[in-house]
Amino acid sequence: MIVEPGPLLAAINSPADLKELREDQLVQLSQELRQFIVDSVSIYGGHFGASLGVVELTVALHYVFNTPYDQLVWDVGHQAYGHKILTGRRNQFPTNRKYGGMSGFPKRKESEYDAFGVGHSSTSIGAALGMAVASDYKKEFHRQHIAVIGDGAMTAGMAFEALNHAGVANTNLLVILNDNCMSIDPNVGALKEYLTDITTSRTYNRVRDELWNVLGKLSKFGPNPQAIASKVESAMKATLMKQSNLFEALKFRYFGPVDGHDVQHLVSIMNDLKSIPGPKLLHCVTVKGKGYALAEKDQTLWHAPGLFDKITGEIYKKVPATPQPPKYQDVFGHTMVELAEQNPKIMGVTPAMPSGCSLNIMMAAMPDRAFDVGIAEQHAVTFSAGLATQGLIPFCNIYSSFMQRAYDQVVHDVALQNLHVVFCLDRAGFAGADGPTHHGAYDLAYMRSIPNMVVSAPMNEEELRNLMYTATLPENAGPFSIRYPRGEGVMPEWRKPLQRIAVGTGRTIREGAGDVAILSIGHIGNYAVKATQLLEAEGLDTGHYDLRFCKPLDEELLHQVLSRYKALVTVEDGCLQGGCGAAVLEFMADHGYSLPVKRLGIPDRVVEHGSQDELYKECGFDAAGIAQAVREQAAKVATAKTPKLTLR
Repeated sequence: MIVEPGPLLAAINSPADLKELREDQLVQLSQELRQFIVDSVSIYGGHFGASLGVVELTVALHYVFNTPYDQLVWDVGHQAYGHKILTGRRNQFPTNRKYGGMSGFPKRKESEYDAFGVGHSSTSIGAALGMAVASDYKKEFHRQHIAVIGDGAMTAGMAFEALNHAGVANTNLLVILNDNCMSIDPNVGALKEYLTDITTSRTYNRVRDELWNVLGKLSKFGPNPQAIASKVESAMKATLMKQSNLFEALKFRYFGPVDGHDVQHLVSIMNDLKSIPGPKLLHCVTVKGKGYALAEKDQTLWHAPGLFDKITGEIYKKVPATPQPPKYQDVFGHTMVELAEQNPKIMGVTPAMPSGCSLNIMMAAMPDRAFDVGIAEQHAVTFSAGLATQGLIPFCNIYSSFMQRAYDQVVHDVALQNLHVVFCLDRAGFAGADGPTHHGAYDLAYMRSIPNMVVSAPMNEEELRNLMYTATLPENAGPFSIRYPRGEGVMPEWRKPLQRIAVGTGRTIREGAGDVAILSIGHIGNYAVKATQLLEAEGLDTGHYDLRFCKPLDEELLHQVLSRYKALVTVEDGCLQGGCGAAVLEFMADHGYSLPVKRLGIPDRVVEHGSQDELYKECGFDAAGIAQAVREQAAKVATAKTPKLTLR
């Protein structure tokens, strides 16, 4: 189905076309752009509420600034659909987040208008500041640099580090704070309360509006009235807010708060800000999901709802005829409550993803024992370490790709002190349509290189529960990581009694009578099971062993397998460099084994977005790819067995 744009939007293929419109036409254009996003996402899927909330802001930015020469950096990028549509990618939009199609996030190689590739939060200010400093160095003094960051992303340490630097760098930088009190879940913390105080101070806002009206009237007479008005506003803030302004304390010129849905007022303000040198912050108050009532009402649900009926708001869900396996994240969430009921030492920690990782289940049941610390992965890890020093057992749940941001804290604050912190790494392996910024490709490699760390991955829901239970036992009172993928498991009946697993032990899935064995770790082992079934139909009886632990390896099991079989295939949904297959090769080298090994996993390149099955196939470790690797290994063994003919 083709989504038809409105008449104004249909004529815009670049910001140059946008600039041909009159200011009074921008209201209609914003309506058309919002409707196009609603129509498209309802049919094709994708992120939803964030882009609706910045429609007017997006239109104003491209109307006022000379993009791409003026550099526009979107934080995270969930909100950049309008930006993509206005910058020549409207006709590509049906391919958004599809295999081989347009990325759901800004991406430098996709468009010159995407000044910086994003996907993780809180990078925009630092990136834009780097661009601004480079422009000064190149004497491009009139070039503008704009970072658009949400109030949720502003809670991360990176954002404050960049603000601290920008305040003294004195470059041409504009930070636009998109304040909607939301990231994916509602925002938490003191900064949220501070911004709420600003936006709800009636006295301040009334006087500020009067001052801006005067500013607009005086601006035609030159810059001096603007400077005087700015000083008056600063004094008014300090008096009426009864506290110093955080951003001005960091040497930013603060403007706002302003209505982020008044496109004409935004254009007027941005035109004024262009002429003010140095670091500036424009505080825009917006509503996530603006213009679609259901998305405004339940902003978490409508962050990325999937396909839906735009008229009724019904979100389409497949209704299976038989019970289906749960999502791994939900198994984690329910098991956390079960474990915590049994053990008063257990605590839960997540950086701003309670619904994404299902810790919200524990937060509802035990609000004093589960913590959302905001978008602050480094703090989440060190906070967990602090809990552990007092004899508690924190489960720190962070997406695998986000844990990369807290690697130093894992090493320095947890592992070096051998503290009992359990890391649950959700979205491990291919993350699907979110693409390379969210693929959890590296955790097996980066975790297994850390002293004192146990590195594990369950093949199914029962194994996840048992690993979580095992990680709480006194004998395992050190760093313990458990990785699992996005999406569903394989066991509809998953609530099995909790059982201890001996750390460093694998298990036999299938005793093969042939020459080749598969060694797998994690959920991808279920694809190996399908591969052995395909091979059995061809007469190849292949062994299959689930390692469960990448560190420590099950040495007894490996000795048995390496002594029995003539070739191996290792399979992991993680990077080949330094991963579990590499660990097996290291073991073989250390113990003098020399049989052929084929390693399957994520190759040493950037793998783009697509469904998990599409990406498994691309990288050769779906069921068919695993089976083919076994056939190739079996052929090598058969060739080696065949005696060479000697000509006389």
